[in-house]
Amino acid sequence: MLQVFNFAFTAMGSPCCVQFCTDSKAQAEAVYQLVLKRIDQLEQRYSRYRDDSLIAEINRRAGSGVSTPIDSETVALLHYAEQCYRESNQLFDVTSGVLRRVWDFKNTGLPGKTEIDAVLPLIGWKKVQWNAQGIYLPQTGMQLDFGGIVKEYAADAVAGLFHRQGIYNGIVELGGDIRVIGPMPDNQGWPIAIRDPRQPDKVIAQFKLASGALASSGDYERFQLIDGIRYSHLLHPKTGWPVTGLQAVSVIAEHCVVAGSVATIAMLKADKGLPWLRKCGAPFLCCQSNGQVFNTLEVVKT
Repeated sequence: MLQVFNFAFTAMGSPCCVQFCTDSKAQAEAVYQLVLKRIDQLEQRYSRYRDDSLIAEINRRAGSGVSTPIDSETVALLHYAEQCYRESNQLFDVTSGVLRRVWDFKNTGLPGKTEIDAVLPLIGWKKVQWNAQGIYLPQTGMQLDFGGIVKEYAADAVAGLFHRQGIYNGIVELGGDIRVIGPMPDNQGWPIAIRDPRQPDKVIAQFKLASGALASSGDYERFQLIDGIRYSHLLHPKTGWPVTGLQAVSVIAEHCVVAGSVATIAMLKADKGLPWLRKCGAPFLCCQSNGQVFNTLEVVKT
């Protein structure tokens, strides 16, 4: 008889959880260990916080004339990053993480224009030189940052792992990004709640999801509050300044990496984000800066 097993852990700097159905505790423990191993593998390769990661190696070689060898998984992620760059009109740019040098969201001061202007020339996906064999950042100081992709990609990777292990009912949550691999044992969807970006104790949407993924982006995750103004961690790659216009966006898609990038692109588009979401056609919830909420997630309610 199928039982629901629940495992909570921390990965990629976030609280995480997996729930899935199987008929034995031993199998559940074995699968859970495989989950931890797969997530750790991705973190080791793509974390910007690890000096021994592939991303760190690529960044260290920027401007050196030395290309870094890459494998097929990394090539696939680079292709996806390029697609996001095109679909976002160059706003979703995995070279823009270098702006963290001047924006420290633990501090209470704003960077100066001179500081920001000094970093902007290091940003630009079109400058990156890569093919199926290797990648090279041509300017010293350039950086590659998969932070806007890898957590969501990891949720999809865990879902694939579950399927390979013969598990078809479960839910993966990595820092609020969710991938559902099949309904609960009673064939109902898993309950999902979305909180108000300004009042975390208040739920603004509830529904059940039997398959697919949900990911969110917003100015509530990391920000600075200076003189009553909220400065988001989402930075415009052309200006170097935090984007404004939307508080939060949640999107449902078949894959978590797609839901996450759509939500992030909408945030980066600021005041044009809501019209763009409507054109995309994916179910979404969008909180504007004036507090108005637009919700099309009801179409997935079960």
